Amino acid sequence: MANIMVVEDEKDVVTLLKFLLEKDGHKVTEAYNGLEALVKMGVDGGKKPDASQFFPDLILLDVMMPIMDGYSVCTKLQEMEATRLIPVIVLTAKGEMRELFDRANVAAYVNKPFDIQKLRQVIAQVLERKK
Repeated sequence: MANIMVVEDEKDVVTLLKFLLEKDGHKVTEAYNGLEALVKMGVDGGKKPDASQFFPDLILLDVMMPIMDGYSVCTKLQEMEATRLIPVIVLTAKGEMRELFDRANVAAYVNKPFDIQKLRQVIAQVLERKK
C-alpha cells in the first residue's frame, strides 16, 4: 500500500487517522506541525534532499497548526523538485482557505469535521490517480 504522512496538531485526530489508515494497509508517519513534517522529510532549513530521504506517497495536511501552518508547508514543498509532485489532501475547518492553495499540488480538500468513510474514498482516489 502507500506511505502516508499525517500532519495534524490534534493528537486524537492523528491517532484515529493512523489507526484507520494502518487498518487499510498503509504505513503512516505522524507529524504534529509543519516544521516537524519537513524535518522528517529532510527538506527543512533550505537544504536539498538526497535520494535516501523519506518522501510519502501522500500527505494529509491540516491548515491551522502551531510553529508552521499547512500553507507554509505546501509552499515549501512546491519550491523543491523532489517534493513538488507529492499529492496533498488538505484537512481544514476553514473552507475559505482554499484560494491560498491554488498553486500548490493539492489533490483534494476535506472539511473538518470529516466523514471517515468519505476521507478513505478521497485517499483511495488520490492514490489511484498517482499510479
